[in-house]
Amino acid sequence: MGMNTRLYGWAQGLTLACVPTMALAGAQDSANGFVDDSTWQLLNRTVYDRRDYRHGGLNSAARNAYKPRADRSDLAEEWAYGLMGDFTSGFTQGTVGFGLDAHAYLGVKLDSGGGRAGKARLLSVDNDGHPEDDYGRAGAAAKLRFSSTVLKYGEQRVKTPVFGSSDSRLLPETATGWLVTSQEWEALTLTGGHFNESTDRNANSHDRGFVVNYSNGRQGNSFDFVGGRYAGISGLDLNLYSVLYDETWRQHYLGGVYALPIDEEQALSFNLNVYRTTDTGEARSGDIDNTTWSLMSTYSRGAHRFSLGYQKVHGDTPFDYVTRGAIYLTNAVALSDFNAPNEASWQLRYDLAMAGYGVPGLTFSAAYIRGTGIDGSDVDPNGGYAYLGYGSGGRHWERDLEAKYVVQDGAAKGMAFSARYATHRGNTDQAELDADQIRFAVEYPLKGVL
Repeated sequence: MGMNTRLYGWAQGLTLACVPTMALAGAQDSANGFVDDSTWQLLNRTVYDRRDYRHGGLNSAARNAYKPRADRSDLAEEWAYGLMGDFTSGFTQGTVGFGLDAHAYLGVKLDSGGGRAGKARLLSVDNDGHPEDDYGRAGAAAKLRFSSTVLKYGEQRVKTPVFGSSDSRLLPETATGWLVTSQEWEALTLTGGHFNESTDRNANSHDRGFVVNYSNGRQGNSFDFVGGRYAGISGLDLNLYSVLYDETWRQHYLGGVYALPIDEEQALSFNLNVYRTTDTGEARSGDIDNTTWSLMSTYSRGAHRFSLGYQKVHGDTPFDYVTRGAIYLTNAVALSDFNAPNEASWQLRYDLAMAGYGVPGLTFSAAYIRGTGIDGSDVDPNGGYAYLGYGSGGRHWERDLEAKYVVQDGAAKGMAFSARYATHRGNTDQAELDADQIRFAVEYPLKGVL
């Protein structure tokens, strides 16, 4: 599918708006060529993910949904190795520079079984519910640059609060479409995109439409967004986006982070995220009228960080999003997003950086999140969220403990080790699953220039 008229008009307007600033040096002026500015990276990653689901029938949907119910297990367990290769070219010299970004990903099963695979989404699963021994995919995106504005088309990774490629499992997500990024002004970055599919983390093909996290309604055929980031005020970082998910919903996002230093040892920061979503067109996921927001305040003193967060959903549907990474709510954590209809949730978090105690690269974190007031009894009975079965008195909690160490120097510099233990519990009026998670990951990156 080509670029639609909405994005084309926006990109054309953006280019014209940049003309008065052409006297300023653009990024293209310093282009050294396709090869000279090229870089490559190989990332080796091994992940073990074990989820022990509790209370039998309550969590029957947690087990491998591809298998007959009698063959499913309360234990979801996957262990896999991933190899990710990325190539980023430079731009050819001249007024308009041309380039190419490419990637190739491979996932290899180390251990799992038909009754245990599917939930952790490390491995690709066949139609019979068996994890594949290996899977992979590859893609590329062509790009051109005029001044400091870049237009890319093809399969790529995207990072915005409304459409983003998650990299929280074995292999990362990708998406296919157009992306425009402009940095003509020092403190302002403008972004627009038109995409016709997103590829999930454990997918081995590119023809599965969009990854929608909660709705089982009919998919839209395209996803458009436009927005920007402004960081021109000391300590303040603002983001504003507007979204159209074809025949399904419109969404607007406002986000801001404000950092306030107190002295050399102490600081305060505040992180606000607001999403406003309403159905549009054919309303393929049903009636949606949802405002969801979160606020996290953090006090830092030396090696210690103490955070308190609050999150609230106003609406009879859960807060939903396309792609796995397009949720910037602070209470979206390891096992739950705490995004159920009308839910209110609190988070208490502590982070410790051991560099302050002579062990640079070692960090610890602990978080406790509690959600109450879940009420999905007025959800559209013909919409895409009715199947979740929300009641009118839902409540749940989650506890997350994590440790991470990154090698700081030597031959293994950049190698990272992480371990997580997460627990989630809730009643039957909320849709999440009771589970205990143990997750280990090891990463080793190799980088270079051509």
